[in-house]
Amino acid sequence: MLDDSLFDDPARLADVDTGGLLRAAALAGAQVRAAVETAAEVGLADLADGRPRALVLLARPGVGPAVCRLLAALAGPRCPVPVVISDVVPAWIGALDVVFAHTDDVGDAVLAESVSVACRRGATVVLAVPADGPVAAAGAGRARVLPPRIPVPPALSFAHALTVGLCTLKALGLLDFDADQLADEMDKEAERAHPGHESLTNPAKSLALRLADRAPLLWGIDPVSTAVALHGAFALGCHAGVACDVADYSQAVTEWALHRAAAAVGTESDIFADPEDTPGAPMRVFLVTTRHDERGELHERAAARDLPGADIVAPGDSVRADAVLRSAALATRFDLAAVYLGLATGTVNGPGWPALAVH
Repeated sequence: MLDDSLFDDPARLADVDTGGLLRAAALAGAQVRAAVETAAEVGLADLADGRPRALVLLARPGVGPAVCRLLAALAGPRCPVPVVISDVVPAWIGALDVVFAHTDDVGDAVLAESVSVACRRGATVVLAVPADGPVAAAGAGRARVLPPRIPVPPALSFAHALTVGLCTLKALGLLDFDADQLADEMDKEAERAHPGHESLTNPAKSLALRLADRAPLLWGIDPVSTAVALHGAFALGCHAGVACDVADYSQAVTEWALHRAAAAVGTESDIFADPEDTPGAPMRVFLVTTRHDERGELHERAAARDLPGADIVAPGDSVRADAVLRSAALATRFDLAAVYLGLATGTVNGPGWPALAVH
């Protein structure tokens, strides 16, 4: 049961948040800065001599799948080398390839085996993993290991994993980004979502309220936005116990029965609307859009015309028109919104809730 009065009571929020999840979710910018420092220390800038034959992104359980999908989307379809997303290293892996992987499970035997195989075959391996355990040991002396330095629960390690991946792409000459700007934008998003800011002006609280009491359909406008939506669904599942449908909008259109039902849902501009007032509309469509280019904005306008009752989830206008910055800011908002919703519904820090280990 949602206790929406909690959102605008900072003292009660502090009391309920016994695990310090809001503070941990606000450390995304700090995670970026720490990861960049570690990248410099391990010499990640000298990763490869020329472009690799292929970049393999190993998507292991946790924040990894969304991070890998976002990295591939940011590299784009015109990336000069193939970008492959896989659970394990492909059979053809060799000395001309680069492998990136993230995990919070230090005992991930499948990943440890993949790292071992990749290293034996001479591939360049970058690991955003804790320094201890079989995975790091599998790459000992051969892989570039970048452990997290900011202690946050595994479900809130998106910023660390993303930054290590971005540094890898930058070192290979496949993507450029400004780490200082990235950290600053994540800090600004966390500040906008501060517990002391009321729901009407707090984007994370507002999003949490709109996500409550409905079955969310998170439909991304383009590949970058869909990757962010995938992370949003992961965050909501971790913290709020909310199941989401996630799809690229072009795919959602082909699911004609669901799309037609979504189009029939009326406009609900009031975030405090009672779902019991519209029992025939148990879902809410969220068009996730980073608005980082004109093409994405065009697709957003077309989707909004198809779905006049859809809720647009986009970065604030103050965020620079850069795909990396805007996608990271929106992912941070989803983390914070999911924690707020979890606190208000009692799905985190409640009776029987498992302790969230930190690195």
